[in-house]
Order: sequence, then C-alpha cells, then structure tokens
Amino acid sequence: MMEKIIAFILGSVIGSFLNVCIHRMPQGESVVWPSSHCPYCKKRIHAYDNIPFLSYLLLNGKCRFCKGKISLRYPLVELLTGVMLTFLFIRFGLSYDLFLYLVLVVTLIVATFIDIQHRIIPDEITLGGIVTGFILVTVKGVSINPIQFNYRPMFDSLLGIIIGGGIIYIVGKLFDLVYFKMLKRPPVQGETESIGGGDVKFLAMIGAFLGWKMTLITFVIAPFFGAIIGVINLIVKKDHTIPYAPFLSLAALISLFWGTRILLYFLPI
Repeated sequence: MMEKIIAFILGSVIGSFLNVCIHRMPQGESVVWPSSHCPYCKKRIHAYDNIPFLSYLLLNGKCRFCKGKISLRYPLVELLTGVMLTFLFIRFGLSYDLFLYLVLVVTLIVATFIDIQHRIIPDEITLGGIVTGFILVTVKGVSINPIQFNYRPMFDSLLGIIIGGGIIYIVGKLFDLVYFKMLKRPPVQGETESIGGGDVKFLAMIGAFLGWKMTLITFVIAPFFGAIIGVINLIVKKDHTIPYAPFLSLAALISLFWGTRILLYFLPI
C-alpha cells in the first residue's frame, strides 16, 4: 500500500512539471527557465505554493499576489499523472517497462491538454517522442551479455512508427478525397484536412512505444470516442472540428493495459 501512495505522490509531482510544459511549449518558451511564476503578475511562485493539490486548495484556486484565477487544469493534470503512475506501478512493478511507459504516458498527457487548448501538437512532442520511444524500446533488446541482442523490440517499434503514421495519413487522405468528391468541389481556403499532420506524427510516436499491433488497436478504437464527442460538439457548438489527440491518447492507454486481451478475444490462438 505504501508503495502505491509513494507512486501517486511522485506522479502528482511529475504532473506539476507537466503543467509547466503544457503552458509554455505552445508559446515556444523554455520549460526549465525561468522558474514557475504567475502568468498574470509574473511573480515567482514559491515552493510552498507549488505543492500538488494542497496549494491549489489553500490558495482557493487563486494567485497569492494578484488573486488571478488558477486554471482547474493544474490540479487535474497532477491528479491524472498521479493516478496513471499508480496504475503503471500496479501493472509493471518496479521495472524498465514502468519507466518506458511512464515516458509514453506523460507525453500523452502533455499532448492531449495542448491539443485541447491550442489545436496543435508540437513537434518537440511528436518527433522527439518518436526518437525517444524507438531508442527506449530498442534498449529492451539489449541483453546482459553484450554478444546477444534481441532485434524484435526494435523492429516492432520501427513497424509501429511506419504503420502508425502511414495508416492514419492514408485514411485521412481517402476520407478527404471522398468527402470533397461528394460535395463536387475542391476544398476552399480555410477548410482543414480531416487528419492533421500533428495527428499523423502523434500516432507514429505512439507506435514507437507500443509497436505495430497495439498501434492498430489504438487506430481502430480512437474514432469511436471521437465520433461521440464530435456529434455532441456539432450539436452544441455547430463545429465539426475537434482535437484528436485526446482520443488517440485514450485509445493508446486502453491498448497499453488491455491490448493483449483485445487481440486474444478477436484473434484467439
């Protein structure tokens, strides 16, 4: 029990840093310097005002100095990261896989919240994540004996990158082709593609961590979540565009924890 509590606390601390990334990365700012400060009055946030959850409650969700409102996103990200690290610890224990998939999960969280607010996924996340994921998965093939090396994780990651990015790109292009053919006109200026380049790179990044099989499951599951929110968004806001990273992230987490069971259910061996 104590190990799970420690995992949750550590996860919430990591979530505090993820909030910095979510706020600064879309603006092209460093996530390291300067230190945490209020976005309104720019005054430095002291350590005792930066304790996950507790500081938000004690400050009543406001800056100590200017009383500017602190977004509910901050404790939400801290809570989400703490819960996810706890789940990862329960699933993988204290192992290399715990570290590997923690890197994936924090990347999914940052990309999700940035995409929700700004409708972009920075290349630092997608392209950087592709390289990081490929390297970390490849390391899994390294044996204690330096003469031996298991190439399977490396090839699985490489196929995940190719298939993940390729399949969503092809499907997006085919959808646009059919859609505008039905409208009997080409796209006009200002009309966006159904699948953005950021989403293509994002699924390729997921593929680098999860491999091609789990990436295919992610690709199949994500549209179901997207369709539900898309219909609600269309009815309420009359807007047919939605950020897709949250649904890819949710589908990736399902694939991570239950993907093998899903495969065995549909493709029993």
